[in-house]
Amino acid sequence: MAMAPSSSSSSVTSRFQHSVSKNALRSYLAEFISTFVYVFAVVGAGMSSRKLMPNASLEPTSLVVVAIANAFALSSAMYIAWDISGGHVNPAVTFGMAVGGHISVPMALFYWISQLVASFMACLVLRVTVVGMHVPAYAIAAEMTGFGASILEGVLTFGLVYTVYAARDPRRGSLGSIGTLAIGFMAGANVLATGPFSGGSMNPACAFGMAAVAGSFRNQAVYWVGPLIGAAIAGLLYDNVVFPYSQPADSLRGSAQGNNEV
Repeated sequence: MAMAPSSSSSSVTSRFQHSVSKNALRSYLAEFISTFVYVFAVVGAGMSSRKLMPNASLEPTSLVVVAIANAFALSSAMYIAWDISGGHVNPAVTFGMAVGGHISVPMALFYWISQLVASFMACLVLRVTVVGMHVPAYAIAAEMTGFGASILEGVLTFGLVYTVYAARDPRRGSLGSIGTLAIGFMAGANVLATGPFSGGSMNPACAFGMAAVAGSFRNQAVYWVGPLIGAAIAGLLYDNVVFPYSQPADSLRGSAQGNNEV
């Protein structure tokens, strides 16, 4: 009985030491760079569409521009950090991975810090360099409530994180760039589906950076609560129900093939 506290303390110390190791620091830098690139492209695309179309919020073309920017930027940002930090580029993805036990809590916290700082810096660079234009912030449509928007963002993030889990699963083989493309396509499709309603954020860091530079944190909880819950459900469902680690990948694939033949 006397050994339990010592063992627990040793485990915590070990996890903290791992979170500040050389490889861990490389991961945080990779997350910073990837998140900066992603947020800069997505927010910049939104600002560009407003520059070219004064009534961008009413133009379907603007929605398509932002969706394409999301798909391209997220695929690229995840690809460049895929083998270093896992290419999370999103606090919700990090949270989902932490809930599933794929990353320790101390490392997840450092990931969050890297992502939030990177998002803020990207939005700040846009604000300083693009004179005369304000950095936009996500807004909820008049037809929606904060609760409804949070559920919507949760569903979107569920789909995104579930795709991330599938793309990173080693039992599916090495997907490489195809995996990051699938994740980007999911993000782009989600923006097309819900952009006019909640903004289609799916990324608390992006929402935070935009709000911080814009100076308005209204409805900020919507872009944290919904995505984090959706991410957690996606991770738990994938690892424990749909594709549990207790069952070999071959048996699952064989079962699926058998069902297809019937």
